[in-house]
Amino acid sequence: MNDTPGWTSPGSAPSDGHDGPGVPRPTEPGDANGSAPQWSKDQPPAGQWSSPGAPAPGRAHTPPPSPGWGGGPVHRQWGKPPAAKPGVIPLRPLSLGEILDGAVSTLRAYWRTVLAVSVTVAVISQTADILAQRYLMPTPPKVNPDATPAEALDQSLESLRVSMIGLAPALLIMVMTSLVCAALLTVVISRAILGRPVTLAAAWQEARPRLLQLLGLTLLLPLMSAAIVGVGLLPGLLLGGTGGDALAGLGGTAGLVVVVWLMVRFSLSSPALMLERQGVIRSIKRSAKLVDGSWWRIFGITMLTQLLLFIVAMIIAIPFAIIAIVADGGGFSGFIDNPEAGNSWSFLLITGIGGVIANAIIFPISAGVTVLLYVDQRIRREALDLELARAAGVPGYTSGS
Repeated sequence: MNDTPGWTSPGSAPSDGHDGPGVPRPTEPGDANGSAPQWSKDQPPAGQWSSPGAPAPGRAHTPPPSPGWGGGPVHRQWGKPPAAKPGVIPLRPLSLGEILDGAVSTLRAYWRTVLAVSVTVAVISQTADILAQRYLMPTPPKVNPDATPAEALDQSLESLRVSMIGLAPALLIMVMTSLVCAALLTVVISRAILGRPVTLAAAWQEARPRLLQLLGLTLLLPLMSAAIVGVGLLPGLLLGGTGGDALAGLGGTAGLVVVVWLMVRFSLSSPALMLERQGVIRSIKRSAKLVDGSWWRIFGITMLTQLLLFIVAMIIAIPFAIIAIVADGGGFSGFIDNPEAGNSWSFLLITGIGGVIANAIIFPISAGVTVLLYVDQRIRREALDLELARAAGVPGYTSGS
């Protein structure tokens, strides 16, 4: 048996229903009543759980004492026993706080491996970005105050087009490095759930066979999004005129709504591909099944996480930006008046250091939330907690079927 959540054979556990995988239950008692932890669909009905302090039917209420803070006895609450926690999360359905805490705990407990990955990726991607801005980005055009709105829009679109062409090599490098980072961190986090250490070499050995498929998935989703938005814009662009602009705006908005819906629905594709060793299309379908019925919850957790990470990035980046502007010599007024001020070596290097620090923290937390959302959905739908507990060697869980 493997020690990551990928040991379940692809498709062996149902995703579109709520039936567990038929795995055996723990054989040892989980509390004084002899009830064992059960987190899947077939746990006892609510009426069979004893309320706190109430005796179980047919037996005396004599909970065993355990040492408290002051050395005196304290009594454990009757009902569900606490979930096993061999690693960074308890093996049961997770709350938002537990998902965020699990991601941060992974960074804290496995900081050598995690930072070795995230810092390396951040340095490579930031270096590519600095070189692209220094040598490939065009000089920002001066704003013509007398330009009509249509002319100003055309100038802005042309500047954006040229900038995207100049940044294309850096964006390609960022995609590749982020891809490797996501693959390695997925392996590290899957081991962290079981409380097992993992070296960078071991993570690379396990992630390497999946990199090409992960690259295909990483490229497919943005291309799909661009195609959907393009289809929404096309009728208005073909029509032209004022009515065409309005139709293009409406179609583009509708396309963006569809893209957001699909990206949340497919947001668990990457961990499904890495941990279940499935192909690109099957991983997308797997994610859709796991997200089904939980779209708003996953959307909310993802948006809140990205907002928190954006705030963290700004807290780190703003002081470096201020230092870079001061070090550039022109001050704030000179920086605003001079379009090329943000292209100097001093400015790029200082802001680049801030970017490396921010990305080294953001990458593992973002990857951790995605992987833990995937694990949480499988726990809720497929009783993956039982498989994880057995893999982690938690007492009371049989190893056979």
